[in-house]
Amino acid sequence: MRVIHLISGGDVGGAKTHVLTLLKGLSARMNITLVCFLDGPFASEARAMGIDTRIISGNGVFGDLRALEVLIKNGKYNIVHSHGSRGNAFSALLKPRLGLPAVTTIHSDYRLDYLGSPVRAATYGTLNRWALTKMDYYTGVSDPISETLIKRGFPAERMFTIYNGIDFESVSPDRNVSREKLGFSPSDVIVGIAARFDPVKNVGELIAAFAKVADDCPNMKLALAGDGRLCDTLKKQAANHGLSERVIFLGWQEDMRAFYSAIDINALTSRSETFPYALTEGARSGIATVASNVGGIPKLIDHGVNGFLYKSGKADALAVCLKNFYDSTELRTSLGARLNAKARKNFSIKNTVDTQEKIYEDILARSARAKKKRDGITLCGAYGYGNAGDDGILTAILDHMREMDPFMPVRVMSRNPRQTACQFRVETLHTLNPFALTRSLKRSELYVNGGGNLMQDATSSRSLWFYLFTLWLAKKRGAKVLMYACGIGPIDRKRNRRLTAKIMSRYVDAITVREPDALRELENLGVRIEKTLLTADPALRLAPASDEAVDAAMLSMGLEPRGMYIGVALREWSGFTESIAAFASMLDTAYTKYGLTPILLPFEAKRDDAAAKSVAGLLKSPFVFADGLRRPEELIGILSRMRAVVGMRLHALIFAAGQGVPLIGVSYDNKARAFLDYLGQDLCCMLSEASPERLTALLDECMSRPDDPAERLAAVTRLRNMEKGNVQMLREMLG
Repeated sequence: MRVIHLISGGDVGGAKTHVLTLLKGLSARMNITLVCFLDGPFASEARAMGIDTRIISGNGVFGDLRALEVLIKNGKYNIVHSHGSRGNAFSALLKPRLGLPAVTTIHSDYRLDYLGSPVRAATYGTLNRWALTKMDYYTGVSDPISETLIKRGFPAERMFTIYNGIDFESVSPDRNVSREKLGFSPSDVIVGIAARFDPVKNVGELIAAFAKVADDCPNMKLALAGDGRLCDTLKKQAANHGLSERVIFLGWQEDMRAFYSAIDINALTSRSETFPYALTEGARSGIATVASNVGGIPKLIDHGVNGFLYKSGKADALAVCLKNFYDSTELRTSLGARLNAKARKNFSIKNTVDTQEKIYEDILARSARAKKKRDGITLCGAYGYGNAGDDGILTAILDHMREMDPFMPVRVMSRNPRQTACQFRVETLHTLNPFALTRSLKRSELYVNGGGNLMQDATSSRSLWFYLFTLWLAKKRGAKVLMYACGIGPIDRKRNRRLTAKIMSRYVDAITVREPDALRELENLGVRIEKTLLTADPALRLAPASDEAVDAAMLSMGLEPRGMYIGVALREWSGFTESIAAFASMLDTAYTKYGLTPILLPFEAKRDDAAAKSVAGLLKSPFVFADGLRRPEELIGILSRMRAVVGMRLHALIFAAGQGVPLIGVSYDNKARAFLDYLGQDLCCMLSEASPERLTALLDECMSRPDDPAERLAAVTRLRNMEKGNVQMLREMLG
């Protein structure tokens, strides 16, 4: 593989470190050439690291373009990889003449790169925005920067993420020697920050927070490693607070390892970030860290677990974090050690190089994929509503498809296309945009309707008519039609039953259903589809997040990861109000009789928060309300830690069943009962039957049964094996 990198050559800070360390690692595995458009320290350092470095400069724009074109063609490179406005512009201008995949790495929010410099923003910034639209592939140096690009309209399916990595194997400098060189005394508690002094780094907020706790923390000092156009302003700010002797301006530090080994608390106050080296360099030294909750920072720091996060702009919150660290050496040591362990595992330079190599392989494989008039899938479901269950279905279906062909085009219909694109990195279209749907179906080999319970009129006839319309439209536009892991019903209105039978029988090529009740309902409706298969819900195949991620999630909720809990997933529905007291009574019994703390887990914020809070308002026992939706894998991990799960939400039961957790179902439209019947479990009642006595009896029966996860998992394994039929049918439909 031969890759040429283009960069201006005047870069400093994180972008410089990222490019040079990455290219040094890649050079050991493939043919790498670095082109700089000016000579200087950047190019010199690259040469010293053994990177093949070329300078193209001094020929004017068109002369430099011609020289670069000749170099790339003669070098027979496979990929052009650019960084920054000048590199992006040259790559974009040459792209039509080269015919090579063009990829760019976005090191920061391009709209903020020239903050406070209107002339440069109007020239370089505008040029960069134009060039970015011409790239084939994009790499953000954190998930948040990648998601920002997607929300601005850049293609999610051609977006990659790579996190900065550093070398954890080299020996750190001696702490005492480093402190002595920087003039710190043994009794000082040093808060350090390494950053450019410009608006986006927001260093003044750190000085303001320090001023709030300075009297209560007499041995605390603030060390600023950096420089920039706000240096004089920051010095005046420190003087105005009477802190000139305690705020130390160190200037740029050549030996950052020594700086981080010398400080006690690492701070980062940026208004915007990707994934700064200041985090991983501090983590390498095991330094307690407090940072603004922006960009990719939460990817490394779990608040209260291995560091502190605060909301940018809230100096009071930052001051509290500084005071907590000052007061406890043990807290600084323990959180710093946890941060080091996580960074060492996930953010080494080897991980970064491995990721970039895989990105190149994917780009070449995608570029080599045969172009077809019809290719890929249009996927329809109840997506984009913020429902963790539907997100779980989509995750599983996409896993199926990517196992067959990792580069197959997938177009997902969603009520929130940008959010779905960010989360799943797929092409999306709005569910209610018929023009986009028509275009997508004309390009697709297969239309997939499902999974989930789309064919029902309990919520409204309109939704049923819409999904039937999409089946008709897909067939009329020449796509094959597969209904995938479906639930069917209830469909109560006679007209709707006749219409459903007619449309499905005529326009559906194949269908898989997720429980026997759905199969029986198809027969009752009179639906005749030649390829019909009983399978199971795709979400059964999902695995939980890592133990480390689940522990962090539970600690962030204030929970001991290995405590005694009962999980509860409720939702608003007709008749729920009459059952609120019954749920509260059962959960109080769970706590007083069995020592289980209720954990209320909303699966869809709009519909579940109110239900959970109404029950919580009647509880006499302690409880935890887990506000904020989580990824399906994280929810599965949390549910796996429960002693039992009470679920109105079907996918709470499915997620928990996959982990062998005892289940109690409360069925509002028979979905939960149908699933538990299919699973061979009998602890279920209808919502209309949910009295205090009935729910408590189910709880007592659940807790009295022998704890045999293996037996419960045996039934789940049977369903997982049946679920493979979904993939078999998908393979058959795609030939």
